[in-house]
Amino acid sequence: MDRVSLPGGLELSRIVYGMWRVGDDADTSPAHIRAKIEACLEQGITTIDQADIYGGYTAEGLLGACFKESLGLRDKVEIVTKCDIVAPAGRYADKRVKYYDTSAAHIASSIDTSLSEMSIDHIDLLLIHRPDPLMDAEETGRALDEAVASGKVRSVGVSNFRPWDWTLLQSAMETPLATNQIEISLQHHEPFTNGDIAFLQERLISPMAWSPLGGGSLFSAGEPRETVSKVAMQNDVEEAAVAIAWLLRHPSKILPVMGTNRLDRIAALGDALKVEMDRETWFGLYTAALGREVA
Repeated sequence: MDRVSLPGGLELSRIVYGMWRVGDDADTSPAHIRAKIEACLEQGITTIDQADIYGGYTAEGLLGACFKESLGLRDKVEIVTKCDIVAPAGRYADKRVKYYDTSAAHIASSIDTSLSEMSIDHIDLLLIHRPDPLMDAEETGRALDEAVASGKVRSVGVSNFRPWDWTLLQSAMETPLATNQIEISLQHHEPFTNGDIAFLQERLISPMAWSPLGGGSLFSAGEPRETVSKVAMQNDVEEAAVAIAWLLRHPSKILPVMGTNRLDRIAALGDALKVEMDRETWFGLYTAALGREVA
């Protein structure tokens, strides 16, 4: 499994395992979660993606219970987590409305809570989860710089930011932002043409891609499904591997975040690396996704 270097020196595995659905599994025991992580490690997938809000603010704790029972496992992985979404659930059940909070106090509190929940002494990559209309860039930037300086966080980045959100926050920081985790898939391909990926490429920054399978909508009936299926058969892989290979082919070194609870599907995540994705194949899939020829 290839690895990708981010600004600031952090390295992540090219494919990332996402735990946003870990709390939905019928089995959330530490042993079962360890089995998922070990299935990733066998393929060289060492990066685990979390967020404080996942599972109604329970997913980090489930991972932490696994680490408590599996000494040394944490040292084999990189932990990505996110903060700033406050929703009326879990520890925030008393809140009247869902909102974003990028204040220094909230960021600092979120970091400490995430460290405690996951039973770890540092976060490898902390992301601001959503752009906050009330963000004070100077305050937020200072809080992120201080988090890195404290050693509690190795690198920081953002998620779902547009280029102007990125430049505003970065202008108030000394620490380089390491990545932007955005939605990218055959179903949601606008970032290839709306400037989001080009902006990051210009800065030699690899984007992370959430929902890289389009929430499963890629595999509904129709031309996109048929085209994906044909490439899958030619390469003797599942359709999901083709959709991920399509992202991996891009020169920006996209890091797809894959979320599944089935051990057999986790064990097959690396199959995307087996797919031959030449330019014609890539554009054939893109054409099917567009529903028309490129102009």
